[in-house]
Parts: sequence; C-alpha cells; structure tokens
Amino acid sequence: MTKTFKSGRMKSYENLSQKNMKETFRLMNLTKQHKKVILVGDGAVGSSYAFALVNQGIAQELGIIEIPQLHEKAVGDALDLSHALAFTSPKKIYAAEYADCADADLVVITAGAPQKPGETRLDLVGKNLAINKSIVTEVVKSGFNGIFLVAANPVDVLTYSTWKFSGFPKERVIGSGTSLDSARFRQALAEKLDVDARSVHAYIMGEHGDSEFAVWSHANIAGVNLEEFLKDTQNVQETELIELFEGVRDAAYTIINKKGATYYGIAVALARITKAILDDENAVLPLSVFQEGQYGVSNVFIGQPAIVGAHGIVRPVNIPLNDAEQQKMKASADELQAIIDEAWKNPEFQEASIN
Repeated sequence: MTKTFKSGRMKSYENLSQKNMKETFRLMNLTKQHKKVILVGDGAVGSSYAFALVNQGIAQELGIIEIPQLHEKAVGDALDLSHALAFTSPKKIYAAEYADCADADLVVITAGAPQKPGETRLDLVGKNLAINKSIVTEVVKSGFNGIFLVAANPVDVLTYSTWKFSGFPKERVIGSGTSLDSARFRQALAEKLDVDARSVHAYIMGEHGDSEFAVWSHANIAGVNLEEFLKDTQNVQETELIELFEGVRDAAYTIINKKGATYYGIAVALARITKAILDDENAVLPLSVFQEGQYGVSNVFIGQPAIVGAHGIVRPVNIPLNDAEQQKMKASADELQAIIDEAWKNPEFQEASIN
C-alpha cells in the first residue's frame, strides 16, 4: 500500500513537473519572439538610437539603411555596434536594403536634412518632405506591414506625410511628437524642485516646436498637483516657471548653437517608444498622433499622450485642458495645418498621397 502510494505520488510529481516545463517553455518562447527593427538614416540621431537599442537590449534584429553614398558608414556602424553585444544581449545588426523591411516589425525614420543654427524645425519642410516621400515609397514597396515610427523634423508634418504616402492605418503611423519635450520638462521641474524626474508627471503638448505648450493644469509631483506642491516650496516664483518652460521649448536651439545638433535625448526617447511597441506595453507616452476632433482639431498629427502597444496607437488619452491650454492646442494645430496645406499644393505630393 505504501509502495502504491509512493508510486502514485511520484507520477503526480512527474505530471506536475512536465506541466511546469511546458509552461516554462511556453513563456520562454513568448519572451524569445524575434523582433526586427529597420532604421532608415544613420546620422547623429539614427546612430545614437541604434546604440540605445544595443545598450538596452531592445529587439533581436537591427538593420540600418543609408543612401548609397553612405552605405559604408552603415556597414561600419553595424560592425562597431556588434562589438558591444558581448556586454549586452544577442542581436543581429547589419547594413540593410529596403527589401529587408518586408518582415520588419518597426521601421524608424530618422533620415532628413538636419536643423542648422538659426533654422526652425518648420524651415525643413520642403527638403524633408521630398526625402520622406522617397523613403516611405521604398519601404511600402518592400511589402512592409508593420509600424512606422517617425523622428525626422518637422516630425508632426513628416508623420502626416508618412501616413499619406504609405496608405497605412493612422494607428500604425506614429511620430516621436513631444516625447522628448516632455522629458525635458520633467527634468527641468525635477532640477528646480530637487526631486527625481521619474516622480514628476507632466506633459508638453502640441507641435514639437515653437508652438508647443506646457500642460500646467495636470502637472504633478508623485500625485500632488504642482500648485499644491509649490505651496511647501516658498522659493519658486511664477516667473521662474515661465522661464523654465521657455528653456524647455528652446532647448534644441540652445544645444544646436553649442554643439551643432541634438541626438542623445531623442535617441533614448525613440528607444523607449520602440520598447513599448515591441513589448506590447500599452504604455502612455506623449506622441504625434492623428486627431479626429479631440480638442477641436482634425486631420493633423500632433503631440498628445496616447496608449501605444504592439499594434501601434491603441487610443489617444485626451487630458482635459483648461481654456488657455485648449486655445494653445488649437493654435498649434492651425499652424501645422497651414504648413501642410501649403506643402500639398505641390502636385508631386498630391499624386503620391494614398490616404
């Protein structure tokens, strides 16, 4: 009887062990799913983004596309990045062609004419729309059926053009939007208030550019409304907060005047968005997303918080704005709409538009 009991117990343990092993392998397969990213543009932003992906162990495959004249740079960067893999995690990295986009999960566009000292992001419209059209056309021709992530400037306009030229659903075309601006805002507030930036919850919305605005009405520190939090901080004046926002808004100009370009901050912002997509996080991030009447704005891509996951934008998160913020959102959208309307007078862009 004892022997039979022991035998039965052993079989139960074996069955349980087999079930556990099957579940373990199932989970391992889920976590080992092969994720492929194609980066178009290996300039300062693109190469910094690739480095961020390697450092953070994001994706299992990274292809880097450059124009023919710079193909060898992409080859060199792929080789250089691969030498860091022994310190991070396995990844296939190579100089890619547009045909490699066919089975990619994500195509990230950083290629475009860089912003020079004295230029605004909107000054880049003409040059970068033509570049964007050629890139999107080639990517779509490959049979790509994933998600576009756009970072080239002016990002809201180029996210719109990527949507128009690709014919993709609006949910699968995403711009980096005000993700970097919001990070700058949080860091600036953190330094001013002497707290960790990760405990600061605040957004910049609108255009990624001169017409962006701070959503002061919902800024909070660890859940405490900023206005309430400041009551315990007697040494911060309203004028200081205005100057703080202006510093955030103009940060790119400051950096460009000092070192020629910005790339580290936006690279890490792109890596964060990439992780949210590839890991299906349903994270809330401030992105350039299509407007369908929210805030009284339609038919433009503009920066606002949105839920993002494996299928792209799940839905926008429509923060209730006060009257002043609502007016700023509308003014920012109107400025973008005027730029788009002017650009689409070009027959070349009209003919290339699918959406």
